[in-house]
Amino acid sequence: MLQGLIFLSLLLIVLGPVHWYLWRRLVKDTTRSRAGRRAGTIAIYALVASLFAAVIVPRVVGEGTGFFVALVGYIWLAMLFYLLVILLVLEVPRLIASRLARPATVAHAASLVDEAPAAPQDAPLDVTGVGRRLVIARGIAIGAGLVAAGVVGSGVRSALGPPQLKRIQIPLTKLPRNLDGYRIAVVSDIHLGPLTGVEHTRRIVDAINGMDADLVAVVGDLVDGTVAELRDEAEPMRGLRSRDGSYFVTGNHEYYSGVEQWIEHVRELGMRPLQNERLEIRGFDLAGVNDAGGAPDYAKALKDRDPAKAIVLLAHQPVQAHEAAKYKVDLQLSGHTHGGQMAPFNFIVKLQQPIVSGLGEVDGTKVYVTNGAGFWGPPVRVGAPPDITLVELRAS
Repeated sequence: MLQGLIFLSLLLIVLGPVHWYLWRRLVKDTTRSRAGRRAGTIAIYALVASLFAAVIVPRVVGEGTGFFVALVGYIWLAMLFYLLVILLVLEVPRLIASRLARPATVAHAASLVDEAPAAPQDAPLDVTGVGRRLVIARGIAIGAGLVAAGVVGSGVRSALGPPQLKRIQIPLTKLPRNLDGYRIAVVSDIHLGPLTGVEHTRRIVDAINGMDADLVAVVGDLVDGTVAELRDEAEPMRGLRSRDGSYFVTGNHEYYSGVEQWIEHVRELGMRPLQNERLEIRGFDLAGVNDAGGAPDYAKALKDRDPAKAIVLLAHQPVQAHEAAKYKVDLQLSGHTHGGQMAPFNFIVKLQQPIVSGLGEVDGTKVYVTNGAGFWGPPVRVGAPPDITLVELRAS
């Protein structure tokens, strides 16, 4: 519920002015008839309503019944973003082209167009002055619409398709020789919710099981809803297989969805939650801490251990590595960023997290960040395909 209220607040504060801008560029600037402008205005209002419906309807009528309502609203949110980006980029070329298309002999008449009544719908197109600017406005609107639709369509295919299966080798100096090649399947940000369905979960579980991992690490943001809403979607997680078990740490979205109930349900599904705790796995330490917003206790999980042993920490957010490094953690496995999910958001994520995607280092601690296997909000991924990673630990 809190997540929904935050989303609706953003719609009111941020997206209201954005919709006005899009109305001006896509409707007002491209229409001359009252009927055309009225139709475009109604369409914009309907799209605004679809965003509210995407949040509210699935929670009122259920995930299954509200699927198509949520799909329309979230797809429009992605289109809205890319239309805004494209139109802003084209602002300067539009202004230049409009001025060049404005003959000096009709300058005065053109300046009065906005004050004149709209022309009949079947009025012929004036090819000088106002007519040329109308052609430019329509060309920009059509071009922006086609590019945005292409980007979003490709992003939907990526988000709803199978996750990429990655493999990376990470050397740890303290890893025992007999554990050289130890395999950890890392998955994060599955985000079970109104647009995923049980097949989304089955596909992820099948992909993980196909990796033949020694251990499975689910590093947060499994769900976007309560146990009552998503029990069926989560059920396939019971089928995860690995030699040394499956482990789970909370992400920020678990705290929006009834974290205590999910912790218990995760146990029922056969995964072991690590809530600020540590255990030994065949010669190295595995630890897990709560999400940064869920009272992580690094000292409880990491202090008073054998410093000669390698330790792998599961922590949802990469930024948590700053604290983990104080305890000489060898490797942290994280998610949260989605790799940016929709470029160019990856540049914004970089302002909040030390690593957006892949392997990096924070204060001497190695950190691997998966893009995640699901999506949040729009079912769209641009420049950051979903993935599951097989991390192979190497003794060095």
